[in-house]
This record gives sequence, C-alpha cells and structure tokens, in this order.
Amino acid sequence: MSKYLLLLSFISSGIFVFGQQKPGDEETIMLTAIRKIPTATRIPTAPSIIDTVIPQSEVQYPLLSLKYNTLIRLDTIAPATVKLIDKLPQLYSTYVKVGIGSTFMPLGEVYYNNMRSRKYMYGASLKHLSSFGNINGYAPAQFDRTALNLNGGLNEKKYTLRGEFVLNNRGLHWYGFPNENADRDSIQNRFNEVGTRLSFASHQKDSAHLNYKVGIEYFNFHSKKSKIDSLATWRGRENYLAVTSSFWYQLGKEVFAADFNIRYNGYKYGEKDAGITSLDTGIVSNNTVVNLKPTITTFAFDNKLKAQVGLDITIDAAAKTKFYLYPIAEVKYAMFDDILIPYAGIKGSLKQNTFRSMSFDNEFILSNQQLQNESNAINAFVGIKGTLTKRIAFNASASFSNHKGKMLFVTDTVYAKGRNQFRAIYDTMNITTLEGSISYQLAEKLKIDGIGRFFSYNTRNESYAWNLPQLQILVRGTYNLYDKFLVRLEMNYEGGRRGLVFEQEENTVFENGQYAKKMGFIADVNLGVEYRYNKRISAFLEFNNLAAQRYQRWYHYPVQGFQVMGGVTFRF
Repeated sequence: MSKYLLLLSFISSGIFVFGQQKPGDEETIMLTAIRKIPTATRIPTAPSIIDTVIPQSEVQYPLLSLKYNTLIRLDTIAPATVKLIDKLPQLYSTYVKVGIGSTFMPLGEVYYNNMRSRKYMYGASLKHLSSFGNINGYAPAQFDRTALNLNGGLNEKKYTLRGEFVLNNRGLHWYGFPNENADRDSIQNRFNEVGTRLSFASHQKDSAHLNYKVGIEYFNFHSKKSKIDSLATWRGRENYLAVTSSFWYQLGKEVFAADFNIRYNGYKYGEKDAGITSLDTGIVSNNTVVNLKPTITTFAFDNKLKAQVGLDITIDAAAKTKFYLYPIAEVKYAMFDDILIPYAGIKGSLKQNTFRSMSFDNEFILSNQQLQNESNAINAFVGIKGTLTKRIAFNASASFSNHKGKMLFVTDTVYAKGRNQFRAIYDTMNITTLEGSISYQLAEKLKIDGIGRFFSYNTRNESYAWNLPQLQILVRGTYNLYDKFLVRLEMNYEGGRRGLVFEQEENTVFENGQYAKKMGFIADVNLGVEYRYNKRISAFLEFNNLAAQRYQRWYHYPVQGFQVMGGVTFRF
C-alpha cells in the first residue's frame, strides 16, 4: 500500500513541477525498475453453447380415494303395440238399390265402376223411378223416368281422355185439369234423349307449355211420336252439337286463358211452311252461338289477392245475327288466413235456350215452342265469405242483373184444349238478389247447411215474373250415428210466386190487363233414415212431403201428398 502512495505522490509532484516550468527549462530523469508480468495459463476446456431451455419437472397429482353408494334401479318399458290401419278402404264394384213407394212407386238403381286403377276408369249406371198413383180430383198423373249412363276414361301423365254415353226416357201425363176419367193416351207425353260427350285435356307440368282442353257434345232429343203416320213429324225434335275448347298459359303470376266454343241447336216441329190448322203451323229454328272469351288472371300478396279481367265476345246467329260484348271482371282478397274473403265482380253471358233444357225446367210444356236466347247483359255482384270457426262457414252476397229474353212459362190457351200445357214467353227484366248461406260440419258425423234467397223482379212488359219465387229457403242436414244409422233431412220453402190466368178466380188480382193468381207457399219437407247392417247390406225408409201439402208447382198441377218409400241396398 505504501508503495502505491509513494508512486502517487511522485506523479503528482512531477505534474506540479511540470506546471511550474518555464519555456525552455527541460529536465530528463531516467529510472531503472523491474516490472513483473504474471505467467499466462491456458483453459483446458473447449467452448460450448449453453442451452437456455430449462426443463420442467413433471407434476403429479395423486388420486383421492372417494367411494359413493350406488343404487341400481331398472325402469319398466311399456310393451310395444301395433295399430293396424287400412291404407285404402275396401271398394265394391257394384251398388244396387231397390225400393217401393206407398203409391205403388217402384224404384231401382244399379251402379257399376271399376276398381282402383291409376290409368283406366269406366263405369255404368241404370236408374228407374215410376209412379202408378193418381191425384184425387185430377186426370191420371202416372209418370216414369229411366236413365242409362256409360262412361270411361284414360289417365296419363300428360293428358286425360273422357267419354260418356247418355240415354234418358221420361214419360208423363198432362194431368192439370179436373177430370179423373180422362183418356190416358190423349194426355200422355214422352221425352227421349240420346247423347254423347268426349273430351281431351293436356297436363303439362312445365309452366312454359300451353295447356288445353277440347271437347265435343251431341244430343238428339224429341217428344212423343204420334200414332198417326201423317202426324209423325208434328212433335218437338232437336239436334244439339257443341264443340268446346279452353287454352291456358301461366307466365309468372299471371294466367292467360281463352275459351272458344261453337254451339249449334236445330229445333223442328212439323214441316216448314206447312200446318195442321191455321194456328198450328210448322216451326224450324236453327241457332248457332259462337263465343270467344279471353281472360287474364293474376295473383299477388302471397296469392291472397286474385283478380281476373276479360271479355266475352259472342255471336248469336239465328233468323237474325246479333253481336254481344260482355265484360268479365272479378276480384277477391283472402284476409286473416282465409277467415274472411271479400269479393266483387261484373260479368255477362248469353244463355242458349233449347227444347231439351226447357223440358227440364217444366216438363208440362207444349211440343211447339218459339225458342229465343237469353242475354244476361250485366251481372254485378259483391259479397263476403269465410269461416267463423273451423266447423262453420258462411257466405253473403248481393247482385243486380239485367236480362233480355228471360224465359217465363204461362198456361197456353191456343193449342192446349184443357189449358193443361205451358208455353214459353220472353220479357226484359232487372233482377236484384240477396243471398246468404251458412254451413256446419263436424267431421263426417254431422253436416248442416242452409241457404236463403230473396228476389226482386222489375219486368218491362209482364205484370209479374210468372212462376218465379220471391223468397226461397233451403235447409239440408245429415247425421251419421256410429256408421250404423244415417239420417237425412231436406226442407224447401218458396213463396211469392204468381201465375198468369185468363179469368177471375180465387186469390187473383187484375193488373195491367192481366189476371195474376197467387200460387201459394211451398213447404216441402223430406226425411230419410238408413240402417247399415254391414258394409254391404243396408235398409232405408224415406218420408216425402211430411207436411202433406199438395202445393201447386205449376198452375193446376198439384203434387202428390205424403209418401213413404222403403227398400234395401247391396254392395258387391
């Protein structure tokens, strides 16, 4: 330590002395010393890279020994059950119904249809109903009705083919006069009808294709032939031929459609330019109706709104050719998941009246009739329909229509000696209709529906709309009790009818030079009960006209009173 202090003092003194020197004063001092340098030693180990990864020790957690009491319980499994349900009900190809009525009224019906087939369908039916009873105070009133129907069809993926053959025979008597001893043959009439229908329809699933349906229909219809050869043609004879077609194409939400129809009707009574008497002359009437009806139907708001517009272009070619243009417009909107559906529209059409169609409206008509078509120039309507509950549905509507050539039936005083036949007259009138209906259905157990209609007629020439009702109420119901007893009830009420008569009598008023007779109220109630012994055999009872009211459907034509009919049915 003393050595270092001495060396430090010496250096400091030198610095001080050097600082005191003047320029030019220099001294040289020489010293002799021994400096020892330690001997170097060599590291015997080789260099290496030290790994910086520090290994982690494995931590182990010993398991704790815990033991719980375990309770084993086996739950019971309910036994499996297999419910057998017939996928398709048993079908029977033949159905037979036979019965007899209290006024010696035999009934017979036979139906036959093929069994299930995806491709073919064919069937036949034969029905007969007749009555040998009379109505007290009136001429013989026996009648018979026989109908034969043959039908068939072919179902393919892209098309369907349908065919039908019809044969009808209806016999009756003009009993509308008070003479129980009248000669039956002199007041007998018979309508014979034979006809056929054919149709072909395409079923293209691709909306880019045009679908269509074409059909042809022919009927030959005539009244009873006279036993006198010279009078063989002096009866109503008619040939009807119709060619119908429909085309429709869907583009997006629009459906473009068009109907094109040609309907020909040829009616003859006797020979042209000939006559039995000065009043009873021949009638030859040829009428052709051609109509083209293009329409466009669109859907919107998830198909809740449906609207249709179009035109009905009609040509009526008879003694004179007439041209008609009828509007077509209809809209309806489904609200609250189809609970309420209001609708409104305006339409028009031409109705072709034929001798055949007249006989279905009133079978007590003359064979010599003047035919005229009815033009429904406008039919405007508005209404609302829907469901009150899942079982109750309703419909209410009001309409106004204008009719030119509306057919009315009046008692004939020229050709019918006993005033027991009817002829057609025509008038222009406006008709206002209020209609309401309600229905209730509880599965297939109970079904009830009622319809009420009120009509108001405004005629141009006639005092009243002869034989047309002002009020009409229909009530129908069926009840199925355990598929063993089936009960059916039908009630028909009509009021406000008036008939044209030609002299003053009871319940008759004189207006505008015409005698109008109140036809009375119709109350027709029918009850039917059927007992099903099994699926193949059943028995039935029908009670007709429970009120035993001999109302007059036509002037001087009362109906039969209370009737009972019973019989059995078979399926095999």
